[in-house]
Amino acid sequence: MLTLEELEALTARIAEDSDLARLLGTLRSRSARLLLEMPPVPRVKAFLSRDGGVCPVDGAPLAFDPWSPDRHTCTRCGQGFTSERHHSHWARAQHLWLAERTAELALISVVADDAPAGARAIELLAVYEDLYFALPNRDNVLGPSHLFFSTYLESLWLTSWLGAAFILREAGRLSDERVEGVNRVADEAARIIGDFNEGLSNRQTWHAAALTAIAAWFGDPELARTAVEERTGLLGHLADGFGEDGLWWEGENYHLFALRGVMLGLHWARAAGYHLLEDEEITRHFREALLAPTRSALPDFTYPARRDSRYGVSLAEAPSLELWEVGRGWLGRDAELDSWLGALYALESPTTNPLLYDAWLHDAGRTGRQPHQRDALSWWALTAMGQAPGPAQVVPWRPQSVLLAGQGLAVLRQGNLYASLECGREIGGHGHPDWLHLTLHAGGAHWLPDPGTGSYVEPLLEWYRSSLAHNAPRRGGLNSGGEDAWCEAFESGGDWAWCRARAGNFRRTLVAGPGVLLDVLDIAQEAEGIVDLPWHFLGSMEVISDGAWEPAALESPFVSHPERFIAVADQPIDVRVRHPDSEATLWAVHWIPGGELLRAMAPGLPGTGERKPFWMVVANGRPVRWITALGLAPLAADPTPRLRITADQIEVTSSTGVTRYHLTETSATIERGEARIALSGLRPEPPRHRPIFQPRDHAVEAFAPFVHAPPALDGTMAGFDTGAPLDLDSEHQYRRSEEPYDPETFSARAWVNWDGEALYLAVAVSKPSMIFRPADAPSSELDNEPEDINSDGLQIYLGVDGPPQAVLVTPAESGGLFTRQLGAGDDGQILVHGAWQPTELGYVVTLRLGHQRLAGHHAGARLGFDLLINDMQPGRLRRAGQLVWTGGGGWIYLRGDRHDLSQLGALELR
Repeated sequence: MLTLEELEALTARIAEDSDLARLLGTLRSRSARLLLEMPPVPRVKAFLSRDGGVCPVDGAPLAFDPWSPDRHTCTRCGQGFTSERHHSHWARAQHLWLAERTAELALISVVADDAPAGARAIELLAVYEDLYFALPNRDNVLGPSHLFFSTYLESLWLTSWLGAAFILREAGRLSDERVEGVNRVADEAARIIGDFNEGLSNRQTWHAAALTAIAAWFGDPELARTAVEERTGLLGHLADGFGEDGLWWEGENYHLFALRGVMLGLHWARAAGYHLLEDEEITRHFREALLAPTRSALPDFTYPARRDSRYGVSLAEAPSLELWEVGRGWLGRDAELDSWLGALYALESPTTNPLLYDAWLHDAGRTGRQPHQRDALSWWALTAMGQAPGPAQVVPWRPQSVLLAGQGLAVLRQGNLYASLECGREIGGHGHPDWLHLTLHAGGAHWLPDPGTGSYVEPLLEWYRSSLAHNAPRRGGLNSGGEDAWCEAFESGGDWAWCRARAGNFRRTLVAGPGVLLDVLDIAQEAEGIVDLPWHFLGSMEVISDGAWEPAALESPFVSHPERFIAVADQPIDVRVRHPDSEATLWAVHWIPGGELLRAMAPGLPGTGERKPFWMVVANGRPVRWITALGLAPLAADPTPRLRITADQIEVTSSTGVTRYHLTETSATIERGEARIALSGLRPEPPRHRPIFQPRDHAVEAFAPFVHAPPALDGTMAGFDTGAPLDLDSEHQYRRSEEPYDPETFSARAWVNWDGEALYLAVAVSKPSMIFRPADAPSSELDNEPEDINSDGLQIYLGVDGPPQAVLVTPAESGGLFTRQLGAGDDGQILVHGAWQPTELGYVVTLRLGHQRLAGHHAGARLGFDLLINDMQPGRLRRAGQLVWTGGGGWIYLRGDRHDLSQLGALELR
């Protein structure tokens, strides 16, 4: 994405800047083997599965080696494995790695006048001119793609691959034949990527960057305007995706991914004629986005694993360092950026995460975990990195307590203690139901982590996305009843900071000061039923208070061995936690009137494969206030902390002294010795979030005629009143995958009758071939979605005087029907029986739908109803699409067996 003039200027700068010269040396060393031999090129489409790339012995990821396409080594046990699934998993990273190498070689060939590097880059460009079209755009997981299984990966690949072509063309080193080959790929990629618009999404930032690159390649001003200026383009994502505090709306993990996409897009935009950082307001917001992860960073310089973030990922890894280096190069000298980068480069052995990062594979195959430096970044950094400041110009990094109001995150820092409270609005998708979750990092150890997320293709993902996996309160098993959480108060002054946040029936207050963190959970009087607060301490836990453990009940699919603590006296419960990485003990004193302490086993941190104990405070009734004081003490010390509660005061006695807290509706007052600190910082409640897309004003409607006798239910229309058909045959009713809707090859007509006891449904489906998945078929190990959706069949939704219930019905080749309830309880199942028959045009299914609340309904009653028909096609592993009676169109990707129950149509009994 550099013009000839910029390439010449860069060549001159490299000669004058020792850091750039060393980085160029790194790039040449990294690419040396590619000049000696052609790297292996995958001739297969990348494939996503549960077993591909995973050790069959211990479940650890297999290492990515770009020079070993067939044998893949486990990162834990060291054994090597070979299989088609492992190879197609390897292909994902290899396609991306080759695109990076192609761009790297192209840049080296120009700035170092290296003809062999240019020749190899051109050879790699030529390989994909044919391979891109040879791989099928089919069976994708998230958007159309030739090389991969998701559109965003295609966009990642294209920004590097096209970067190589652009640099070589600018330097006059690309033949007309190669230019024409690149044109073909870029034109097809524009069609595929442009067709799949994901709205405000981290992935869409890469779609916008790729489209901007294509616009720059073709010199297409109209495509450039769309990719840069529109709501789902670069500027729309920069303005709306990165909130008022600069943090990406989906959390830190996706912040870094989206920021990289936007920044590459901004670089490509220059080549398309947009110099966006010349605008003062755009530059200000870009700087806020660049620095936002530094505000919430943990003391060990990892980012908090909130929402769908990965746990324990260092911000000192090269992919992150590069963003700040490029940003500093664009913004010029910036004292805060200099301070932050100085702290990262000073880390001796940064915490790291072994999982591959799709947007950075430059160091694939690197052994050891040496600290990264400026001369170990990528070809993109070489094009944009500025001059480093001298050591005397960099002040030490000193993070402060901060409220990231747009994100809904309050961070309290006091010395080496870091505590955060999570709130914000419901975001869906990558959000977790963990409002008022408490994170605690102190004394160099992570004591109360957010576990983040596990593998997206493993069933265990459900655990990490649950409230129970977090240090967050629940009522009736739910976090906040679906309500947004907001920070009522935040203030930091001197050695003290506090915050208070509310979510549904809960209000949680944190006060951080020297040696002590006070945590107060207030539960509204109307919060009836079971209320609980999990505590997921890292380390070994021990109750110091007198008492004993006995078996208890705790129902959860991931939890085992529950016990409850029977205390000798009705006093605060004293707990000690020892962490293997800390030279201190964490003490915690719980005052839980009306509650009891439970412990159980559950999955540990993602990727460990371990089960770990956690504790939980539980009450059945109306608790008013639970209080916990936490602090650190040396291992050899016996801290003997004490918690004393009166009507207007909380008193904590620890090794650091006596602290008294007075909490009111508007403030927190702390008394310690002669000092008295008053904190307030009240904040108004923000406007309640409203979805961009409102539900339809008028539901889709249909009639169910009355029949005096039940139909035959033999797979024919015998006995049905066919006077009120429901047609499913229009484009707006089809959720598609790669191919658009064709009513000539897939459509349906349905009829619903009733007789006072049940509904009767007949569905005639027209399609040239029927593919039914046997109920006893072995697992395809594709992902964590149910496999019976990848079959011809029906999803039926029915709302009868209560929450809607749903059932999936799949015809069997033997002539019977397989049914599966979709999230219904035992008291609300749809009882199904019937039959199906093949027809000349497709097949007919006839069903009786029984429900305990149907009996007694009369003519004129209106029921919630929807009918979805899955479309499986020959040669596919995943369904091709789905007809939806109530319409809505869109895409089938990632829907599984889920459906928006607020969008059901209305079925009137006649």
